[in-house]
Amino acid sequence: MTRRAALRRTLAFLVALGALVGAAPAGAVPAAVEIAPGVTYEEFDLPAAGGTTHVHVLGVDLGVPDTRLGLLYPGAVAARATVSRMAGDQGAVGGVNGDFFNITESQHPGVEATGASVGPAIAEGRALKGAVPNGQRFGPAMPSGVTTEAVFGVGADRRARLDRLALDGKVSTPEGTLPLGGFNQYALPVDSVGAFTGEWGSASRARATCGTDTDRAAACSTETYEVTVRDGRVVSASGTPGGGAIAPDTTVLVGREEGARQLRKVATGDAVTVSHSLVASASQEAFGFALGGYPVLSGGEPLPGLDDRTSAVRTAVGIADAGRRVLLLAVDGSSAYRSGLTIAEVAEALRARGSTEGFSLDGGGSTTLVTRAPGASTVAVRNHPSGGAERPVPNGIGVFSAA
Repeated sequence: MTRRAALRRTLAFLVALGALVGAAPAGAVPAAVEIAPGVTYEEFDLPAAGGTTHVHVLGVDLGVPDTRLGLLYPGAVAARATVSRMAGDQGAVGGVNGDFFNITESQHPGVEATGASVGPAIAEGRALKGAVPNGQRFGPAMPSGVTTEAVFGVGADRRARLDRLALDGKVSTPEGTLPLGGFNQYALPVDSVGAFTGEWGSASRARATCGTDTDRAAACSTETYEVTVRDGRVVSASGTPGGGAIAPDTTVLVGREEGARQLRKVATGDAVTVSHSLVASASQEAFGFALGGYPVLSGGEPLPGLDDRTSAVRTAVGIADAGRRVLLLAVDGSSAYRSGLTIAEVAEALRARGSTEGFSLDGGGSTTLVTRAPGASTVAVRNHPSGGAERPVPNGIGVFSAA
């Protein structure tokens, strides 16, 4: 496609989108339905370069005291459930799917996919996991300069924001202090030590030592070591990563390459302490909840280099009114609309509806938007999942109302 043709294509999309959200005839966009105080739901057709698509949007006013956003997850990092089940179990009135995740392990025979998400995650102010190395990410290419540490979340000030969350941690042993390279992650940096807690779940930790920082498909490390710490003392060790549930008072340390060599210096009975936290790059307020993905809109402008050719079913979140209003957008996966949107079109769609910041979440067969109809006791799936049924996912964004 020539530069002039690409420009014509983009201008046509913007003109059509502007007509839809600005000067559309009466009835072109159905009035939003109130799901709960400060929470609305609407669906409408959206013109796109690949053909008309259909989108579902949840609008959330965080200025309403009884309304909030939170992390949907199945109770463990390395686990998956459908959005409708997580929303129902947690009492949400609506929600969408969340981060990209470790969905398959065809490159590593004998190693099971963990189902764990790519980026950091925080639930109710509690850090659940850190971000895997950039090269270990599942999902489409990110914009230039973006890392797996990117998050969308809501702070203690009840304002939504985008940021980066980096892991800050250490392991103190009689031999010295080691930097902590990972926290409840399906992939650890080369030469590092990672910590796994009860939040991880019961999935095998073997995947954490496979691949490299730049190549997800690289072979699993041949030099690994695992140490189990309970109540501040080493109680056991193993030459290979294990699996199974981890008790609340226990931390399992997994090392690869140089990290494994350092852990081998620790003996049973030694005192070992582990500390970890997720540190925000820009936010002054602590996050009440956060999850990973990647930004597509910043300061009201699309990030440079966004893909404008590949149309697909997408899920995204927009931030408007200085973080007081949030839009949760899901493209319908019905065969009639499956051409979907490009990432560039997602950014424009969010901006056209008032968002100044935009964030892409997992799409394709994962894309799901659920709401509870007024008076109903359970949520229902509003879009048509492209796989024909809901895909189990590791997390999502839940909309909660105490009203």
